[in-house]
Amino acid sequence: MAADRTEAEVPDDAVGRRVSCGQHRATVRFVGAVPPTAGVWLGVEWDDPTRGKHDGCHDGERYFTCRRPTGGSFVRPSKASWGVDFLRAVRREYGVDAKAALGEEIAVSGKTLEWADVRERSLESLPSVLLKNCLVNGPGEDGQILKATPNVRWLDLSASLLCRWEDVAAIGVQLEHLETLLLSSNRLRLPSDPSAHRRAFRNLKVLTLIDCELTWTQVLRCAPMWPELEELIVEDNRITRLDRPEGVLQELRSLNVSKNPLDQESLLNLAALPRLEQLTMTDTGFSDIRFPDAAPAKLSRPSRVSVPSGPETSPFASLEKLNLSRNNISEWGVIDELSKLPSLRHLWCRGNPLASADRNPRTANQMLVAKLPHLRVLDGCEVTPEERRGAECDYLKMFGEEWLRSRGRSQASQQFALRHPRYAGLVDKYGAPDEGELTKRQPFALKNQLNHICVCGRRGEDAGGEETSSLHGGPEGQRSSVQNLEGPRERPEAELHQRQGCGSRVPHGQRPQDFILLRRGGRRHGLSTTFVNTNAGTARRRTCRQHIFTLQTQIYDKKKKKKSAIDFPLWS
Repeated sequence: MAADRTEAEVPDDAVGRRVSCGQHRATVRFVGAVPPTAGVWLGVEWDDPTRGKHDGCHDGERYFTCRRPTGGSFVRPSKASWGVDFLRAVRREYGVDAKAALGEEIAVSGKTLEWADVRERSLESLPSVLLKNCLVNGPGEDGQILKATPNVRWLDLSASLLCRWEDVAAIGVQLEHLETLLLSSNRLRLPSDPSAHRRAFRNLKVLTLIDCELTWTQVLRCAPMWPELEELIVEDNRITRLDRPEGVLQELRSLNVSKNPLDQESLLNLAALPRLEQLTMTDTGFSDIRFPDAAPAKLSRPSRVSVPSGPETSPFASLEKLNLSRNNISEWGVIDELSKLPSLRHLWCRGNPLASADRNPRTANQMLVAKLPHLRVLDGCEVTPEERRGAECDYLKMFGEEWLRSRGRSQASQQFALRHPRYAGLVDKYGAPDEGELTKRQPFALKNQLNHICVCGRRGEDAGGEETSSLHGGPEGQRSSVQNLEGPRERPEAELHQRQGCGSRVPHGQRPQDFILLRRGGRRHGLSTTFVNTNAGTARRRTCRQHIFTLQTQIYDKKKKKKSAIDFPLWS
């Protein structure tokens, strides 16, 4: 460390203040000499813990302490900026210096333009002030903010150099209409008496404290300052355990605790927020929840079965929107617990390892809809009445066989009801599923994911001759083959002709399985088809007045609300 030729002035209260070194922010932890070098050094703790070189210990001597081992450095005062007060930052961002503007010369095509009139911009009408990264370090002179910007409702002081909640309160008390305050990426010391600053934030509705290195205990300690707060965003902090908010945040309607390593067992403490309508918990590692008043009672005699019907739980009675995206939810029992929230209407659940038996994401979404009776929006998409009916009916069929097996056996029936608490209600709504409509659950394997097709032949007479042409879509002589879904199977040629009704439609001396469909055209009858002889490697074209084979499938028509059969012509 070499001495800097320029010695910058260091404030008397430098320790604890915030400084900026280029694009990086830090808190001053030490001011003084560091032998054997000459001059004054600032020992700083960086907001970015990878920016430093040590934890405040240099050459075996400790000068200050850091929370992380590589969070500290020594910098010269000349390299650090101490910031500006609130009004100076506002005038720098929003003000117009009329004298300076009139003194500027603007030339166009060699001619100098003259200013007619330049008026200084008024700051009194500003409804919002955005001072992110503007190095605001304090309120400035008393009463000046109220005179200059009395109508500010939205204020962004993110990534500033404010270091105390008292400084934030000194600004807020002069902004009587302030409703939204953004303080992300700041490091603020807790106030000694939070209740003394209630007047400064008396109208505050929205507060953002992203990346402020806060714990939930510190948030609750500051909460008396915000008596009317309705939305709180404390994303990406050091929040783990969620203590019960006693007597604070009682007006809170929206809470965002995303990107915090939450202790999920303490989540139920948030039920003490009576007006909470929206809870965002993305990227928290959340995997399980159990409502204590919703747990089924233990049975003393197994012969007397008490089947839980999914009672609605009293905690979170007002919760309407819940975001659980990008977590570790893998058990459907968690969704069953969420179904007990009486007001839940919106759910975001993307990025969780929830899976259905067939590993199909669409099936998993159907199960989510079927398990949550009040859900209206899933992952931002509206759940229509038709989609709900389809999801619930499919859910009945999906687990109908298991339901039928459990009937009449008390223990099995109880276990089924625990795994599928909504099933009994769906049976009451739609009726018991028929055995012929049940969906048999099969292990996830590629062969089980293939669609089985039914191929049937139709008799008719040929109309048209044969001609040889090159293979469409590939070089002449390209080979192709047709196989059954369950593997190739040899059949006598006579049996193929008899079962499939091919008759004399196949070219003389060739077998039906030697041809595949390359192109379909024409109308339903009178189909012009190009197909390939896979043995000889030549292409032949025939015109037929009827189907050779038909691929039969079913689709569900949402408008007509019924299933329809569709036939596709197929030569195989």
